[in-house]
Amino acid sequence: MSKPAFELVRDAAAALAGVAGDCAGIDAERLFLAATGWTKSRLVMDAREAPDAASAARFEAFIARRQTGEPVAYIVGTQEFWGLDFTVTPATLIPRPDTETLVETALAHLPPDAARTVLDLGTGSGCILLSLLHERPRTLGTGADISDAALAVAGHNAAHLRLAGRATLVKSDWFASVAVPEGGFDAILSNPPYIGEADVVGLMKDVRDFEPYTALTSGPDGLAAYRIIASGAPARLADDGLLAVEVGEGQARDVAGLFAAAGLTDIRIRQDLAGIDRVVAAKKARNR
Repeated sequence: MSKPAFELVRDAAAALAGVAGDCAGIDAERLFLAATGWTKSRLVMDAREAPDAASAARFEAFIARRQTGEPVAYIVGTQEFWGLDFTVTPATLIPRPDTETLVETALAHLPPDAARTVLDLGTGSGCILLSLLHERPRTLGTGADISDAALAVAGHNAAHLRLAGRATLVKSDWFASVAVPEGGFDAILSNPPYIGEADVVGLMKDVRDFEPYTALTSGPDGLAAYRIIASGAPARLADDGLLAVEVGEGQARDVAGLFAAAGLTDIRIRQDLAGIDRVVAAKKARNR
């Protein structure tokens, strides 16, 4: 018979201290719930109860994987974003709270009850696009990605969230295969690769060794994707349409400069909850 639940979680947290740091307890608890199927309330109420042998063994295997640095989201197969549960795999980046700033920026531009169209470049798990569609029931969206595996994950998430009818997923190298609606997109969004190639070695192990390399890096200076997006977006945006992208720390002014050079106007920089410049947004000038 296995140990009581509280002992298993306590011991696992200690075992994960070296890889997870201050998050060791959170990781251990999340892995326990995934391995056993218990709810958090049951863990609190029945902490002295032992899980069945199969669940205990699964939990032990999960902890062993986490000790190698594998992210919890890949182990359990899901990650919460914008209050929704998204399936994730090693073919997609793990959604992070910072990216919710991009969703907030887009929602401020898209009227709640109006029919609008959005494009999400490098959609990955679909978390940005699908979160928007969830909040804007009359909006239609296109998610583009070069990865078949990522598109399969996004398709699964669209179906799970009952949004497949309003989400078109297309394999495309940035804009190359994207069909533009008449009048252009009302918003084009992206959380593109933005890590410089030489900077990859300095990333945290769980990012560097497990998340998809092509979704992380963007040329020597980390700005290659932004150049493509800035040059291609104006011709595909509706008048007064929004272009908004997530940026890495220290990149906001450079990206704003690319947007200005492309003729975009009303350029703004938004900070995330940590006070870091996280989103650069701009608009296509209205034709007169």
